[in-house]
Amino acid sequence: MAVNRRRALWGLGIIAASPALGASAVAPSPGGLRFEHGVASGDPLTDRVILWTRITGALEALTVTWQVARDDAFTDLAASGTFTTGPNRDYTVKVDAQGLEPGRDYVYRFIAGNVTSPTGRTRTLPRTTDKVVLAVASCSLHPNGYFNAYRAIADLDRVDAVVHLGDYIYEYGAGLTDYGMGNGRLLNRTPQPPHEIVSLSDYRTRHAQYKSDTDLQAAHARAPWICVYDDHEVMNDCWTAGAENHDPDQGEGDFTLRKAAALKAYGEWMPIREAAPGRLAESIYRSFRFGQMAELIMTETRLVGRTQQLDYEAELGATGGEVPDFDAMRAKINDPSRELLGADQRAWLGNTLTASVRDGVRWQLLGNQVVMTRTNGPDVVKALGADNLAAIRAVLPDRPRYILDAMVGLFSRPDPFPFNLDAWDGYPAERERLYGLIREAGARMVVVSGDSHAAWANQLHDASGVQVAVEMGVTSITSPTRWLDSWLPDLHLAQTLADDNAEIIASDDGHNGFVRLTLTDDSMTGEWMAVDTILSRDFKLSVRKAFTARAGDTGVGPLSEI
Repeated sequence: MAVNRRRALWGLGIIAASPALGASAVAPSPGGLRFEHGVASGDPLTDRVILWTRITGALEALTVTWQVARDDAFTDLAASGTFTTGPNRDYTVKVDAQGLEPGRDYVYRFIAGNVTSPTGRTRTLPRTTDKVVLAVASCSLHPNGYFNAYRAIADLDRVDAVVHLGDYIYEYGAGLTDYGMGNGRLLNRTPQPPHEIVSLSDYRTRHAQYKSDTDLQAAHARAPWICVYDDHEVMNDCWTAGAENHDPDQGEGDFTLRKAAALKAYGEWMPIREAAPGRLAESIYRSFRFGQMAELIMTETRLVGRTQQLDYEAELGATGGEVPDFDAMRAKINDPSRELLGADQRAWLGNTLTASVRDGVRWQLLGNQVVMTRTNGPDVVKALGADNLAAIRAVLPDRPRYILDAMVGLFSRPDPFPFNLDAWDGYPAERERLYGLIREAGARMVVVSGDSHAAWANQLHDASGVQVAVEMGVTSITSPTRWLDSWLPDLHLAQTLADDNAEIIASDDGHNGFVRLTLTDDSMTGEWMAVDTILSRDFKLSVRKAFTARAGDTGVGPLSEI
């Protein structure tokens, strides 16, 4: 039984969201050119930043003018130039605007023919700073709700950069039972194209739909973004040579070609500095230094080095809760050959951490797609009670009953198995190798993680019990939370996991939103920022919980709730 959302969603209730007011629109010109997808910036450095837009209405290659200014009226230009786009890159425009000053705000825009784009705001990395404020986001399922959390990010008083940890788009279609379509039909948010995306044209169309959303446009126009993809930008639960949601026998073609199409569209449509010539397109791991305050190190854990995920269902077969050989199964999980990063990325990461600490950078942040903390599955017998569990089991359909039996067999035991083998728990030897790099460098490491559709506050320990880092996990922008609650409402999954696992200080799967991370010389503060609905355009933003950790001489102090 693979404990993953796609297989568990046979009839679960889905949550949704809602956008507030839209960004400024540009009227079509007489020639038909227009900027329907807004503007964006990303991957800032001290002297440059990526600028992005897309031209709609062009029928052939054209040259676009770009401008970066120090003032809103664009009378004081800091940089400008032209960029030629065309159908070979889906009429997207991406410029590495250079010659800028460190640590300062800029405005930027594009001009195509006689049409001017909306204005965006961006910021270069500082050489010195006394504070860094980041908005950390993940998992935005368009049909499931309005992007209120993106609008809330756009409205923040201060945000130096938006860190997106993946699942920016989802690949699923608009079928009756497709992921998020319960709310998608309600809100008239139907995926385009209305089928699972496979071809380059499909991936481009899906990206275009997301960037047509005015709240996402507002968040992109507010600050530079630093992004990595997770799995759904390509396909669910992908690894180096395949994916759970790819079946060539079902007309989905060759995995390598589909992956290449997904990565090409991602490179065209995202404000990201792409892999250097001669490197694989998926080699997007890179780092960003915010003066002496923080170094943000973005990793890639899907396509560069990931060994295929282990699958509980494959191990269990038709026996449900009875695993033929627990010891053999645990040995597979602990196999030291299982990797997430790969040798090249590990070496780069070790060198980056060492250089960051050597240069006196106060904090090291690891931008990472999946949850890192040790999370044993929930003891459902203890949480629900044997009598209640039996009553629930008696009325469940076959598939949910199978999953429940498997959860009992795997997790309600003295030595429970990990809850999610797609996360770092499925690669414990690789996690120890990472922890060794952190210890060797003496890094003050804060891990930020996405993917799980839940908020987390975790203290990370190596196999010997030594604390090596803290982790702030971010919930989803709109993707479903509380995905087990439709048939196990009394389980209270997030709280049960927190109660059952020593590393988890707190977890919450009851809200959509993002994490606001604030770093000063003395402390890290992570706030769970929650929108109260994703089903209405009217929403409120609140701080659900906040946590802090102190910087030590080496390493980071314990995480505590404020």
